[in-house]
Formats: sequence, C-alpha cells, structure tokens
Amino acid sequence: MLDQRRHQRIRFSVPQKITIGYGGEIGEGVIENLSLSGLMMRTPMPLEISRNVGCEFSVFDSPLIDVPAAVVSRVCDLFGVRFQQGPISQILIDDAISAALASGKASILSVHELGGRKTMRITGGLCGILRSDFMHALTRMGVDEIDLEGVTAVEQAGLALCLVAANRHRVTIGAQSPCFAEAWAQALTAPGPLEKLVTGT
Repeated sequence: MLDQRRHQRIRFSVPQKITIGYGGEIGEGVIENLSLSGLMMRTPMPLEISRNVGCEFSVFDSPLIDVPAAVVSRVCDLFGVRFQQGPISQILIDDAISAALASGKASILSVHELGGRKTMRITGGLCGILRSDFMHALTRMGVDEIDLEGVTAVEQAGLALCLVAANRHRVTIGAQSPCFAEAWAQALTAPGPLEKLVTGT
C-alpha cells in the first residue's frame, strides 16, 4: 500500500490545517491534497522554490505529524512540497491516510487502462470534493467504467457525479462497495434532483 499511495493525491472532505516553519517564522496554511511523498498547500507565506520548510499537521484525529520538506512548485498562493522524511513519519502519514480513507473523510481518484479500456477507481469518500478531478477524467481522458468497490462513504454530490457519468457519458458503473450499492439503488429511483447538484440547473 505504501508504494501505491506514494504519488496518489488524497483529497479531504474538510480542509486540513498545516503549520509551516520558514525562515525563522511560523505561519499557517491549508492542505489541498496529500500523498506519501509530499503535499499541496495554500498559504500567504512568501515561500521560495528549493527552500526548506517545516511542516506540522494532523489528518483529522491522527497523531501530530512533523516533517521537513522542500518547496518544489508554486502557483500564486498554492505550493507543492516534497517531504524529506524518515521511516517513522512515513508510517504516521500512511496510518493517517488509511484511517481517513476508511472513515470516508478522504478520497483517492485514479484512472487505470487495461486492454484499451479506461477505469476510474474511487477509494474512500465519494463526495463533491472530487468533482473537478472526476469531470476532468470523464470529459478529457475518457472513461469506460467506474470502480467503486473501495468507496467507504457516499454523499449526494458524489452520487450525482456517477449519475452524470452513467446517463450522459454512458459510463458503466462497475464493482461496488455495499455502502455505494445501497445509495446507488436509492439514487436510481429519483435521479433528477441529484443531477442538479452537478449541472446547477
């Protein structure tokens, strides 16, 4: 699991705060997404690429994670950092990610191709925070099937995305977890209001 998540972006249902140490100052930010190798965060601090920062954060109820990192990218107030971690911090990060996915408070969306067919796989929470990645995969990459076997929690906004995929883009809804299967069966009886969450109509 460690290798699989090294570069996968984990998004959170509720933004997670981060404390940043940089140039002798302490500031705050919000984590946009997290992987085992680094994170994207928003902060008003004037961080510079190639400089080192200290990152201190918790993922929901996880123990405090304190890890040094190097700034590797910047777009306005959005910064990408690569962790310079040891084995203990890597285990803490992986445990925090695992717990958040299991509770449905975090989500991973990935696209895999096998035999010419593209499958979108969602693990953790099926929620509105995935909308941008979901629609990008659907409309730009082309998806034949959605694998929802790893879904641990379902929001109406996530169901609406699946309805749009199935009804408008003819995407097959593939493997399903029990919680998704139950919610999906209910959604199919009255899809109209759910689609409005995506289309805004």
